[in-house]
Amino acid sequence: MNPPTKPVSESLSGLVGQGVNAIDTPALVVDLDAMKRNLSRMADFARKHGVRWRPHAKMHKSATLARLQMEAGAVGVCVQKTAEAEAMVAGGIYNVYISNEVVAASKLARVAALAHRVAAEHGQLAIAVDSIEGITRLALAMNDARTLRGGNAVIDVFIEIDVGQGRCGVPPGQPAVTLAHEIRKHPALRLAGLQAYHGKAQHFRSAQERREAIAVVVDDVRFTRKLIEAEGLPVELVTGAGTGTLVCEAASGVFGELQAGSFLFMDADYAQNERDPAQPNFEHALFVKTQVISSHQHHAVCDAGHKSHAIDSGLPKVHALDPGSELEYANGGDEHGILRPAGGNTRVPAIGRLLWLIPGHCDPTVNLHDFMVGVTGGLRQGTIDRIIRVDARGAVT
Repeated sequence: MNPPTKPVSESLSGLVGQGVNAIDTPALVVDLDAMKRNLSRMADFARKHGVRWRPHAKMHKSATLARLQMEAGAVGVCVQKTAEAEAMVAGGIYNVYISNEVVAASKLARVAALAHRVAAEHGQLAIAVDSIEGITRLALAMNDARTLRGGNAVIDVFIEIDVGQGRCGVPPGQPAVTLAHEIRKHPALRLAGLQAYHGKAQHFRSAQERREAIAVVVDDVRFTRKLIEAEGLPVELVTGAGTGTLVCEAASGVFGELQAGSFLFMDADYAQNERDPAQPNFEHALFVKTQVISSHQHHAVCDAGHKSHAIDSGLPKVHALDPGSELEYANGGDEHGILRPAGGNTRVPAIGRLLWLIPGHCDPTVNLHDFMVGVTGGLRQGTIDRIIRVDARGAVT
């Protein structure tokens, strides 16, 4: 089951309406103005290219933000875990795609129960598969749920093909045809299309590298879809793409849905990519607020260590609010960050100085926090607008 919801404390909810200086450190902060601009740019981009967009909620893990995305035009959300799907549905999000394989009987029972729950709300649950065994187990769980609940819910099923990630998925071509025939044998399952996501390509630094990688993906998808449809089985939708490559999938004429999620917040790792001219200009919107707690001749120390931000994609960057105030963040351990002057700056920040870090990787950083503090009016003079609960924190089953 999804983890229990942690209530917002009075001290935290009491921050609403106060200035940004009232936020204790370290804290995860969302620049709501930048986030909304990112949201608007993504909605405009999808509309212009005639594709659906289903952002990954595994990034923000918040039903509140998922709702904002759907109000802006998203058809639903993606998640990677059953517990994340449960958290989204509990928050009133009824169009959810588990873009991952689920095979444990206990989890599949939860998936089937969730399919019936969203069907009662006129929603739809979807899931990815890459094996006959997985399809058989899913069908058994759905049939058991139908018997237990007396309903006839149907779950959408996407066949995942491995288009370069080297993770889950069957090879492009005939293996996917075999799975398509197997799905059609089960009344509780509906063949919804193909899942084709090249995660590694999201972080190829040059735009040309990313375009070349997705060109291969498009060829693999087109070939696979042609084989399946030659068997008289419709492939209604191809879904995939991420923030790094979404311009390629949108222009392919093959992908009908984009799953990009990090665009909403952006992180330090994505900022290292060469921007494709066709990509919307997404801004940093997620920050860790921190304070200098010790200052010395050549370095200072802040109170945001690795327990406040993920480091799998590198250390955070210090957001320079003023020209000439650049600082470099270095590893200080679990609770500390080491700060040194950089980029021509020669001044070490003084004790008490408030700083803003741009996390290296937004997804696992969010998962370290129970709440995000939403700010309007900017990081310098802004006001705390809302407290955003991380509903699916720790939802890893």
